[in-house]
Amino acid sequence: MSGPVVLVFDSGLGGLTVYREIVRAAPAARFVYVADDAVFPYGALTPEALVARVNDVMDAEIARWRPDIVVIACHTASTLVLPHLRARHAIPFVGTVPAIKPAVSASRSRMISVLATPGTVARDYTRDLVRTWAGDCAVALVGSRRLATLAEQAMAGEAIADSDIQAELAPCFNVSADGARRTDAVVLACTHYPLLLEHFRALAPWPVDWIDPALAIARRTVDLLGQAGFDVMAGQAAAPAEMVLTGGARLNPALRAALGDFGLQRIQIAPVESASARPAPAARTG
Repeated sequence: MSGPVVLVFDSGLGGLTVYREIVRAAPAARFVYVADDAVFPYGALTPEALVARVNDVMDAEIARWRPDIVVIACHTASTLVLPHLRARHAIPFVGTVPAIKPAVSASRSRMISVLATPGTVARDYTRDLVRTWAGDCAVALVGSRRLATLAEQAMAGEAIADSDIQAELAPCFNVSADGARRTDAVVLACTHYPLLLEHFRALAPWPVDWIDPALAIARRTVDLLGQAGFDVMAGQAAAPAEMVLTGGARLNPALRAALGDFGLQRIQIAPVESASARPAPAARTG
């Protein structure tokens, strides 16, 4: 079989951290990266609006690219929209969920933090994961309103202040009442956050394990493609990767250069109209 088409989707640039690992794991695949930056950040949408928007974008891009698999490289969308997408499209979807189980395995102090967007923190799905896998741990759910935007700004070459990042990180670092234990694992439950990992390491008050799900997502993607009969390590050379932005407001020379570092040089802007904005179909007569 020829190489599969893999579509990686996020509200913005955070999914690049997942995309990078899948490219390494599946060099014979053809890749399309779709960023719905026209409505970034997704946390500003109501759950109903988020479901509708992701359905609109996926309907358009799946029809256009006909992927063999779609990776939703966005925690906020995955925890809410995946059931709708799987019911709507007859192709496999890989989601992104908070890596709480690996964090529990890594923790020695039994104190972990889940650093996420407010939407992911609020989801029942996230809290169910904590109850299932972290029952013997003290878990801090930390909803950051700014880190994803700071990551986008950094990618576009804008200056970001260490103090702004530090303020968002501070609630992740906790000490037990007796002073004997402290947080030793932080789940990066937004795909934007690994883009700032060097800043996190430099600004952390003490060393911790930063748990990034990207490798696990890449492995799951490769497994599903293998089950479908694709050999993602062999075959013809992959076609150049494509990137689709639904807005493109930040597409400046600095961002183009940063995207080039991810192998994304073919970039296009393709707005997606929301279904709610389309005129209703004309009534049938006769």
